[in-house]
Amino acid sequence: MASGEGEGSTAATEPAESIHDEFVTIEASVSGRVGRLWLNRPDKLNPLGPDTLLELEQAARWFDTHAAVKVVVVGGRGRVFSAGADLSAFALGAKAVDPREAGDRGRRMADALEAMRAVAIARIQGWCVGGGLVLAAACDLRVAEAGARFSIPEVDIGIPLAWGGIPRLVREIGPTLTKELVMTCRPFDAAEAKDAGFLNRVVAGTEALDAEVETLVEQLVAKPSLALLSTKAHTNAVTRSMTGLSGSWADADGLLAGLRDPEGQAAAAAYLEQRR
Repeated sequence: MASGEGEGSTAATEPAESIHDEFVTIEASVSGRVGRLWLNRPDKLNPLGPDTLLELEQAARWFDTHAAVKVVVVGGRGRVFSAGADLSAFALGAKAVDPREAGDRGRRMADALEAMRAVAIARIQGWCVGGGLVLAAACDLRVAEAGARFSIPEVDIGIPLAWGGIPRLVREIGPTLTKELVMTCRPFDAAEAKDAGFLNRVVAGTEALDAEVETLVEQLVAKPSLALLSTKAHTNAVTRSMTGLSGSWADADGLLAGLRDPEGQAAAAAYLEQRR
């Protein structure tokens, strides 16, 4: 892929390729001025369990150690972007991670991705559900395949939307539509997401999706780093004061309360049984 730096660039000045080979559930790599971040559990539809959330947070910080990187593409391997939070891993009976710690990892993941110096582009195909939608919302730009579908099922499962999802959705699509989509849990398609302002571009087919993402990447890496990355930082600073993301530290407590709520537990059991 073109670096966007002009034909005068040479191999000697091009930043080296780098692969983070310690991650288990994701892939992270850098080539030149572009990073790639993939959710890599396609057999499970790329769920977001505590381990994956921690790795995503670490990956965002790892990309920041590569001073030349201007853009990071975030995607999901296989046929979906992400089926959302791995509910079994967040259950109160799960022993691997303290429930409060597990519940807070999603917020830290989204905050780290949003604070990443490089511009993050979400590449979305198939389903983008719940926590997966929060992950996409933490990216700066979003490109989707026309057949992509979105859903925020948390209320049906008896828990509030956490991980800073509410303020990010309010920021992107406004409070009225946020309330409707989160409270009704109704699915919506890429066309509606684009009309609402959540998506920047929608294209037909996976090949077109890849081509559109690469076109956007090339447009961005051709820009001067200082002006490009300052624009991201400036915009984030303005919207942070508008949406109150700082209050999201308490989201984990709301998540734990929902997991303990008897009515919520019954709703979650019915939801999971229906999908079996």
